[in-house]
Amino acid sequence: MCLTARTRGNPPLTSARVLWQPQAMENPKMSAAERQAFLAQPHVGVFAVNEPGRGACAVPVWYDYVPGGPVRITASPTSRKVRLLRDAGRASICAQREGLPSAYVTVEGPVEILETDVTALQREIAERYLGPKLAKRYLESFAAGLGQEVLLVMQPERWWSIDFSKSAI
Repeated sequence: MCLTARTRGNPPLTSARVLWQPQAMENPKMSAAERQAFLAQPHVGVFAVNEPGRGACAVPVWYDYVPGGPVRITASPTSRKVRLLRDAGRASICAQREGLPSAYVTVEGPVEILETDVTALQREIAERYLGPKLAKRYLESFAAGLGQEVLLVMQPERWWSIDFSKSAI
């Protein structure tokens, strides 16, 4: 099947493969268990906090999540996201599958900022994303800055999710 389209003076697409057809779509939403399992995988999340008078402050983050628990992130106490959180009190995080078929989970909720020792959590998160060997090197390289970070604890309240692998394409 061919897809033909014109956009802003560009030539028509004459041999594009159709990857998505609404009429063939089944319900691509994830169940509560599926979305929690997805968020528990080591995706890079995009953490977003409201910034009055502007678009949201949205930044990529590594995070920790165990199904049924809070989302945990460490951050510099002087970072823009932490400064904004002190006023907003809420944030969102979106994690996505990078390849096809696409899938994502977005969760939103209140965030606590805790001044506590985050060393053990930083090691767990680094190993989650890098494996033990690279995590050790990463933590040694950034030890001075990481030692000053605070813990952000988000309690998931609202969820959005889609998994296009559930659709009949």
